[in-house]
Amino acid sequence: MTQWIGETFTSETGWNHLETLVDIGDRMAGSEGEREAAERTRDALADAGARNARLETFDVQGWTRGDSEIRAGDTAQESIALPRSPDASATGDLVDLGYGLPSDFEETDVEGKVVMVASNVPGYYDRFIHRREKYYYAVEGGAAAFVFRNHVEGCLPPTGSVGTSEDPIGDVPAVGVSKEVGSRLARRWEGEEVEVSVEADVYDATSQNVHAELGPDTDEAVLVTSHVDAHDIAEGAMDNGAGTATIVEMAKALAAREDELDTKVHFVAYGAEEVGLVGSGVDADERDLDSVKAIVNNDGVVRGRTLTFHTHGFDALDAAAEAVGEDFGHPVKTIPEQGPHSDHWPYVQWGVPGYHVMSETGDEGRGWGHTYADTLDKLEVRDLREQAVLLTELTVRLAGDDLDVARKDPEEIAAALEDEDQAAGMKIIGDWPYDE
Repeated sequence: MTQWIGETFTSETGWNHLETLVDIGDRMAGSEGEREAAERTRDALADAGARNARLETFDVQGWTRGDSEIRAGDTAQESIALPRSPDASATGDLVDLGYGLPSDFEETDVEGKVVMVASNVPGYYDRFIHRREKYYYAVEGGAAAFVFRNHVEGCLPPTGSVGTSEDPIGDVPAVGVSKEVGSRLARRWEGEEVEVSVEADVYDATSQNVHAELGPDTDEAVLVTSHVDAHDIAEGAMDNGAGTATIVEMAKALAAREDELDTKVHFVAYGAEEVGLVGSGVDADERDLDSVKAIVNNDGVVRGRTLTFHTHGFDALDAAAEAVGEDFGHPVKTIPEQGPHSDHWPYVQWGVPGYHVMSETGDEGRGWGHTYADTLDKLEVRDLREQAVLLTELTVRLAGDDLDVARKDPEEIAAALEDEDQAAGMKIIGDWPYDE
């Protein structure tokens, strides 16, 4: 009965796949590296015992970075382009808006300015503000360019995409700068004219989702998901090689427990998550959402030992995660609020019960994520194995006939977003799917 636990806790399967992914190199959406990562993940799921492992291809906006810089005075300050920034240059007076809260934009005339904002939010603020929300506040205010300043020390400029599903390429040039460069810019050149320039190649491309199944061939399925793409500046070990390695390890463990599954488990490793949840959006549009019993989306696991579960107000999901943690004597944390920034969201927004599974790191925000420092040495094989055990058990319980998670009406999800003050930001970035 418990043999699978020992086998998972000594398994090399997931960690070996993580090493495979990080050693590929560039896994940017639409790249050859992303395709190789998808093919390797397909093969790893098949080797783990899942059936019908396959790729499904879809169109995506291709984008490849060239050089970028900020010209300030007679200096060139180091920066990196934010993916899907237009290939363009712009000049304007530099204005540092600090955290870039909605009120900062309301109180400041940014028209024609180069706007710089931090990558974090203050501790007193009651919600996370995504990079794209800050970018589109700047665009709406008529800014000439956007500078995204890291809050993490270490000379690490952050990346992260701009653009919307309707207009994949952003409106104004956008770059990331390190905390140190941002501090220098604010101290020496705030109020003075600076130039932001981005070189980028924009083209048509394709990406792909990886699919495989275990368990009975039921119409209903539990989705176990991750994403294989990563930003091109680093190995993408934490974001999200670890998530994909975890679902491969889970597939191996679930294959050993297949006779316990009352519902099909459908693995999906998405492409093009980092540029707007494209792969999961394609799958959600093509899938009968009534057939999805629940989704377990692994994006941010293994970074720390304590698993965290965004449960989106589904009380039964809270209870199931906490019960697994209690039964295994392992710390878990549940977060009932809505979390619209990963691949579970194209399903959850329509009332499908879903988790966004992450882990606590003790760092504010992404930490090393979306920087050059997202590398394999930050992760521990013990955490991958322990979390694979917990998530395997959780998936078995979700796939059981005796656990029912009631769906929500989309109106209830929309109301929760309004109550949590997330709706305004989603509307400005074009992510609000509901009729007004």
